[in-house]
Amino acid sequence: MKKPTLPALLLGLTALAVVGWLFGPRGTVVQVASKSWRLEIEIEKRLAEADSGWCDALPAGAGNIQRRWIADSTGERTTPAEHCRYTLPQWRALRMVQAEGRAPTPPRWPDTALNEARPQDSPRSAQLGDERLGQRRAFYEIQLHAASGQTWSCRLALPQWQAQVIGSTLRLQVDRYGVANCASL
Repeated sequence: MKKPTLPALLLGLTALAVVGWLFGPRGTVVQVASKSWRLEIEIEKRLAEADSGWCDALPAGAGNIQRRWIADSTGERTTPAEHCRYTLPQWRALRMVQAEGRAPTPPRWPDTALNEARPQDSPRSAQLGDERLGQRRAFYEIQLHAASGQTWSCRLALPQWQAQVIGSTLRLQVDRYGVANCASL
């Protein structure tokens, strides 16, 4: 049996390197540096909003109605008809409350203090000036560092965020412009 020659050995090592480069694991090795969270709740307030429309199509709950006769410029009504200006109670986003923190502190929704225009034990429906909880939003992010000094922040779903351990290493796909593909985690 013949011993491999130096050129054959170099060719074999080069082929092995190319195969590893083509089919090996993708991405940049990164370390989970920290985990942060932010939870937000919109607070809505019941306000009287001004609006206008044809009096024969007033929405339920309209108040402070001012009527006048005008011609319909759209052509839907052939003769002058009553047009109304009115106010209508609407829920509008007024402010945002939020809580934020870093692991190991567990995520928790912020405390909310709502203003109500009526006593708590009153069975009546919502009044002008009442507040209620609106839309909730949750943001869970991990901060990643590479040995080269580059850093990235990736927003994840809660189960995936909880599964990440600070100090663990991962592979992160990064494009040629340095933009991380967080979905590759």
